Parts: sequence; C-alpha cells; structure tokens
Amino acid sequence: MESVTYNRQSLITRKTGETDISVRLNLDGTGTYRNQTGIGFLDHMLDLFTKHGQFDLTVECSGDLEVDEHHTVEDVGICLGQALRKALGNKAHIARYGHTYVPMDETLVRAVIDLSGRFTLYFEGKFDRPAVGDLPTELVQHFWYSFAEHAHCTLHISILYGINTHHKIEAIFKSVGRALNIAVQRNEANSKMPSTKGIL
Repeated sequence: MESVTYNRQSLITRKTGETDISVRLNLDGTGTYRNQTGIGFLDHMLDLFTKHGQFDLTVECSGDLEVDEHHTVEDVGICLGQALRKALGNKAHIARYGHTYVPMDETLVRAVIDLSGRFTLYFEGKFDRPAVGDLPTELVQHFWYSFAEHAHCTLHISILYGINTHHKIEAIFKSVGRALNIAVQRNEANSKMPSTKGIL
C-alpha cells in the first residue's frame, strides 16, 4: 500500500496588550514538542498532550504574568484551538470522533471529542488544591473551554475518580491528546465528509 503524506500543519500568531503568542502545530507529527509559555506546569501539560497525541507542537508565549496567569492560559488555549481548526482544513476523510480513558495511578479520566464544527465543553471534576506548581487549578477548565470554543469542537472531559490533583490534570491532558489523535485520523476509506449535512 502506498503511503500518503498530508500537509496538515498550521501557524497561529496572536498579539494583544496581554500576550504575544506563536503556535505551530503538525497533526501528522511524531510527538515532538517545544513549549514555552512562562508557566512551567502548563508547559509540562502541553508536552504530555503533544507526546500522547503524536502531534508536533511548538508554543511560544510572552504574557503579563506579573498580573496573573489567566491571560496566558486563556490565550494559549485560544491559539491552540485555532491552530487545530486551521490544520484540519476541510476535514475530508477524518474519523471525526475520538474517545479515551487514561489512568494516572489512582486517577481515571475520560475524554470524548467530536470535531463537529460546533462548540460545547462539558467538564466534570474538581480539584482539591488551588494550584499545582505555577498553574492555578481553576484555569484548567478555562483552558479547555478556550480551546474547544476556538477549535469549534465538542469536548467532554470527566474525572471519573482520583485523589491527587497533579494526577488528575495530567490524565486530562493525556486523555484529550489521545482522543484528538483518534478523531483527526484521516483514511481515504472513511466517508469524505462524516456528516449527513455534507459539512463539518
């Protein structure tokens, strides 16, 4: 069988009075990453998302961290969502749906994604610590909200059970990466457009 190479790559830049961001994404990568947001724990989570999704991702962000972390986390989520939408192009022959369960020691997380062109985020779970490293835990849900809104996708994230907050967040990023990897898979045997509407 002849191998097929797709050019599903994108570059998004966004500069505001709060952040200056560049996001480069390759959906058909090998899990290579270089993420520098100024928030160490967020960088680590983006690395995990990339490695387990088997994408290539570079994020460079200079943000107003002297104010707080909110603008950086939100705007990185926005740009990553836009990068995904741009890299997907017309979405021809993609699987569209993906779901995974990821355990992290005592924690289990489920992520389900639909590259539907419609924005919905359902987030179920809570964190017992106000921050992990330099990332406020309240911003985890907000990151995925921003991502899903700008990717125009439906995303369900459920922390089914767990104790350790670090484990919960890590399992979320791994699980979404793996679910997205399934959803973006392109196969010429798939329907050209996996929707009765004829468009996603």
